[in-house]
Amino acid sequence: MLSASQLRFLAAHPVGRLATADRDGAPHVVPVCFAVAGASLYITIDEKPKRNDRPVKRLRNIAENPTVAIVVDRYDETWSHLAWIMMRGQAEILNHGVEHDDAQALLRRRYPQLGPMRIEHLPVIAVRIERVTQWGDLSSTA
Repeated sequence: MLSASQLRFLAAHPVGRLATADRDGAPHVVPVCFAVAGASLYITIDEKPKRNDRPVKRLRNIAENPTVAIVVDRYDETWSHLAWIMMRGQAEILNHGVEHDDAQALLRRRYPQLGPMRIEHLPVIAVRIERVTQWGDLSSTA
């Protein structure tokens, strides 16, 4: 699904923007940390301060409308270096199981900040990538 140049670009850019929408189509976009394995992109819910009385908005939206998009981009003052990848697909919320645990381990390896956090009991968003669009020169090192 993802080409070698797209995978290199994603590996070099640790933050993406996840777009979800509720059942009425109201958009919600948040920055997220992510990891890719095969045709799936994983996002964990971490221990940063959040309300405890209900799931975060992105999880509520996915439960109502699983169609999502994530954009990973590179901005540069020299606009010839701009580039982005947008991935669209269906999201699943993983609360436990082998895929959940493997995704958490993958995310911990990519983001040392997750190391001390107790994320093993927290949900993982699994985006099943169905379509990939890119723009710009992904290979630029700017």
